Amino acid sequence: MDNLDGLSELMAGIRPRYGKFAVMGNHEYYAGIGQTLDFTRKAGFTMLRDEGVSAGCGISIAGVDDPAGRRYGLKDQVSEKALLQGLPHGPFTLLLKHRPVVDQGSVGLFDLQLSGHVHKGQIFPFNLIAWFYYPLRAGESVLGNGSHLYVSRGSGTWGPPIRFLAPPEITVIELVHEAW
Repeated sequence: MDNLDGLSELMAGIRPRYGKFAVMGNHEYYAGIGQTLDFTRKAGFTMLRDEGVSAGCGISIAGVDDPAGRRYGLKDQVSEKALLQGLPHGPFTLLLKHRPVVDQGSVGLFDLQLSGHVHKGQIFPFNLIAWFYYPLRAGESVLGNGSHLYVSRGSGTWGPPIRFLAPPEITVIELVHEAW
C-alpha cells in the first residue's frame, strides 16, 4: 500500500454504471487493514466483507474476506453458502473471492466467481507450488450447475517485482443479457 499516491484518484475517475466492488485479499491484511480500507474508499469501491448487495438490473454481488484475516483475529468467515442463499435470486449472481478455491456447497448458487491470488504462479519454481494448491490458476473454468470461475492473472506481483511465463492481465468481462 506504499507509494500509491494518485492511484486512488485515477481509479475514482472510473465510474461504472452499477458501481465498483472489492474484497479483502491476503496482502490487504499484510499491508494494514486501515490503509487498505482507506485506499479502496478513496478509489470509489464498495468493499464487500462477507456480505452481498443488489447492484441493480437483477445483478447480485457477494464478496467474502480472504481467510488470512483469521490470522489477525479480525473475524470468522461467514458461511459462503448461507451468504449466497440470502441474496435476492435475480438473473445473475457474482461471487467475489480472492482465492480461487471453490466451495462445492456453493456451486449452483452463483453464476460467476471472480478470483485472483495466484498470479498464474508468477515465477518458477513458485508456479509449481501454486499449481499444487490451486489447480484452477488462470482463465475460465466451468464448475457445473450453471456456475463458472474466472481466475485473473492480475496486474501486480507479490514478493519480487518480476513475472516469468505468467504475463499480467487486466480482465474486462461484459455481461450480456440473452433473450430466452
